[in-house]
Amino acid sequence: MTHKIMFCMNEKKITMKDRNFDDLAEKFERKVYGSLKGDIRQAVIWRDLCQTIPSVTNGCLRVLDIGGGLGQMSVRLAKLGHDVTYNDISSTMLSKAKARAASEGVGSRITFYQCPYQLLANENLGDFDLVLCHAIVEWLGKPDELINHLMQFKSAEGLISLTFYNHNALVYRNLIRGNFNLLTTEFTADPGSLTPHSPFKPEQIEQWSAQQGLSVLLSSGIRVFHDYITTPRGGHNDRDAVVSTELAYSQQAPFKWLGRYVHFILQVRNDS
Repeated sequence: MTHKIMFCMNEKKITMKDRNFDDLAEKFERKVYGSLKGDIRQAVIWRDLCQTIPSVTNGCLRVLDIGGGLGQMSVRLAKLGHDVTYNDISSTMLSKAKARAASEGVGSRITFYQCPYQLLANENLGDFDLVLCHAIVEWLGKPDELINHLMQFKSAEGLISLTFYNHNALVYRNLIRGNFNLLTTEFTADPGSLTPHSPFKPEQIEQWSAQQGLSVLLSSGIRVFHDYITTPRGGHNDRDAVVSTELAYSQQAPFKWLGRYVHFILQVRNDS
């Protein structure tokens, strides 16, 4: 089977400076998804999807994965029989995702689009039951435009799964480490690091969602304690125990609001 690879030909000019991971794809693969961090992220997101979308295990959905990265979620859903459309701005990320799909035997079930997400259009792709957009908004030049763009792909009863880099976690991490001077200065990430340049308060994401007629159906913290550990001890050295404990506390306040990332599943408001 050959892979379906599409290139966006829309003439719309993209003027914002969105982060392209072509130069950091190898580091991203090794440091995030090749580590416990990635295991926790995938476990929390998948648990949340299963809780809110029972049919996610039945293979009957149309799914759009925007900023799909290395393709873990796209491949997992395709293996269950879902009709998956993958998008990423990075040609390197897309190549890795395509190779993963081929190795798992689901390349023919995924349509790949390489382009900025802004060039995707409903007139070409249609509506989706589930729109995934994980760890993208914090890398965008105009993050406030993202949810508005995602809305065009969501079917009437469809859901949006969105994760974002959490401002609360950045503040708490600096408090723990005694970096009090950083609490009063504007945050600037190292351009060569995997630390996003724009952390967001959950209230900001909720506000942007509400402006589009959406409400938060479910919220979880991703890595509510793992990233704060400086000296692992006891259960910290048991990979499975860390993942299961992260899952146990990821939906409990106040812990979930300290997650390095926050996961929202968004739905149309009942009063919309």
